[in-house]
Amino acid sequence: MTELVLPNDTNTLNNLMGGRLMHWLDIVSAITAQKHSNRIVVTASVDNISFKQGIKLGNVITMEAQVTRAFNTSMEVHVNVWAEDIPSGTKMKSNEAFLTFVALDQDGKPVDVPEAIPETDEENSLYEGALRRRQLRLVLAGRMKPHEAKELKSIFNLEEQLPE
Repeated sequence: MTELVLPNDTNTLNNLMGGRLMHWLDIVSAITAQKHSNRIVVTASVDNISFKQGIKLGNVITMEAQVTRAFNTSMEVHVNVWAEDIPSGTKMKSNEAFLTFVALDQDGKPVDVPEAIPETDEENSLYEGALRRRQLRLVLAGRMKPHEAKELKSIFNLEEQLPE
């Protein structure tokens, strides 16, 4: 998805407002999840949006989204955001984000989604990390007990169980 940063999108410093970027991230991620599942989707969570570089008035923003992994009825979507100053010919990665969507049937009930099959090394890395990110989301939301998050324990090499 591509957007042009216009004056109404910026703060008093002529930088893109974070909320406007989050709006665009939600749209591009929802479209990606909808295409993957061929279903209506709703945003379940926004895990992390990293703001690395400011985006200026007049920049052209390109957002590249992909489903990193599908779990039963939910999908994790990763988005890279590129900001380009066309007159100067410069392009930089400014942001990235992880969002989760749930696919729904016509009655608004969660429905199973197709598997996401990674093909490249980068896709494999995102796919493998998705399980850890999911467990972290569930623990932080109180929907999983820390001692049940086996993938999280493995990245910290914890031999003993985490407290409940």
